[in-house]
Amino acid sequence: MSSIPRSGLRRVAAVVSAWSIVLAARLLTGVRAIWSGTTPTAEQTLYFANHTSHGDFVLLWATLPADLRALTRPVAGQDYWEASSVRRFIGADVFNALMIRRDGGTGAGTANPVEQMTAALLSGDSLIMFPEGTRNTGDDILLPLKSGLFHLARACPQVRLVPVWIENLKRVLPKGALVPIPLACTVRYGTPLVLAEGEDKNAFIARARAAMLDLRPAYDKAED
Repeated sequence: MSSIPRSGLRRVAAVVSAWSIVLAARLLTGVRAIWSGTTPTAEQTLYFANHTSHGDFVLLWATLPADLRALTRPVAGQDYWEASSVRRFIGADVFNALMIRRDGGTGAGTANPVEQMTAALLSGDSLIMFPEGTRNTGDDILLPLKSGLFHLARACPQVRLVPVWIENLKRVLPKGALVPIPLACTVRYGTPLVLAEGEDKNAFIARARAAMLDLRPAYDKAED
């Protein structure tokens, strides 16, 4: 009897790892999804969320139905997810992440992150991205959004743009912590945005930011 090919074993390991990560996320955080302005659907979607932890896209990805997880790629920092063989396996094989450079490198062979995301969307992928561009490790509720979201909306008008707010993960996994602190997390999905005809970058980014902030729970808004 022939042995299972190495590629087959890797695929099996990826599937098992994916379910293990989803289970662990649910057990550690009790995460729940609230779809307040839309419903989970197989339509091609760009989910854009706040970013406070390396675990953000894991939590969002884990709250998607299994059929949507298979179609959705998180946008992830190449420097972090390719730093070790384990991270490379999880990033590439488990999440099928779209790896982008965050160091601002230029020159021949250096891909532009917005161009990478545009190409992925035009090929039919759904994406999870963080328009702040970096993790928010300070006291600000939400960092200024980068212009990439506007350019993606203009280049890919067929894609649903769904704002997302990830609640409490910064407290569950604070910067530098090795062990998560048990605390319930919620991923809130809002009403899809549409780039209006003639709408300029600043107006759209302001509207996208407001859509994200509006998803915060009432007690969080009361702290403003």
